[in-house]
Amino acid sequence: MVWPSRVYWILLAPLPLFLAVTYVMPFLMVAGWSVTDPQPGFAQYGRVLGDPTVLGVLLRTMRIGIVATAVSVTLGYAVAYNWVFGPLWRQRLIEYCVLIPFWISVLIRAFGWLILLRSNGLVNEGLADLGLIDEPLALVRNEFGTIIGMVHFLIPFAVFPIASALRQIDVRILQAASGLGAGRMRIFWQVTLPMAMTGVVGAAIIVFVFALGFFITPAILGGGRSVMVAEFIYLQLFQTVNWGLAAAMSMVLLIFISVLGLGLRKAMRIDKLVGR
Repeated sequence: MVWPSRVYWILLAPLPLFLAVTYVMPFLMVAGWSVTDPQPGFAQYGRVLGDPTVLGVLLRTMRIGIVATAVSVTLGYAVAYNWVFGPLWRQRLIEYCVLIPFWISVLIRAFGWLILLRSNGLVNEGLADLGLIDEPLALVRNEFGTIIGMVHFLIPFAVFPIASALRQIDVRILQAASGLGAGRMRIFWQVTLPMAMTGVVGAAIIVFVFALGFFITPAILGGGRSVMVAEFIYLQLFQTVNWGLAAAMSMVLLIFISVLGLGLRKAMRIDKLVGR
């Protein structure tokens, strides 16, 4: 007779084995490259922290990530608020608008924005036809275009945790605040936002982690002028063949994201983000 506990471990065994093969072993290999290529030591980590070019990439990644996170969370809050408290027809419309982007490849979305924002794209041609501009605006191949593409991708990831937090607010509290004479802005700043702050902070951390690892969107919309960490690592691997530096930057990025994850776990309970 097989004991229930033994059955439990037998059924569970494939998962840690899969994680070990697909995550732990590659992680150990990358960690090894960071201290052995081209020679043993921590020289590559010293270059990550001291090379102006590498530092510039890291700072650019942080700057773009922070701006994209701020914009995504702000817009995501507005969408989530209307999704939770809006009329039924608006809720259904927002559901489609939030879910449909998940069915579209990030590559297709990036090229779509490139068509819209390039010098002879629909946006510049429309502004020129209206007489608002005399020459095309530089909307792509820079940080501005990169941020627009990132925000478009990240908004849904901000909407879900914020909407989950908003759904936990008792509508009677908002009605009571309104009955006591509080206006909409006061209710927002003193009631709704503080009570949904768990979802806002969670959304900010989740979105920021996603933003740090963007590759396709900055590569297409940045046009090589707004290189972020992921693209820089790719260039080090497949163009300059500097695997040691690429591995060191990967480890630094992984450690930073792990710290953010621990901060998220410490700042709030994960079950609140999923509405439990």
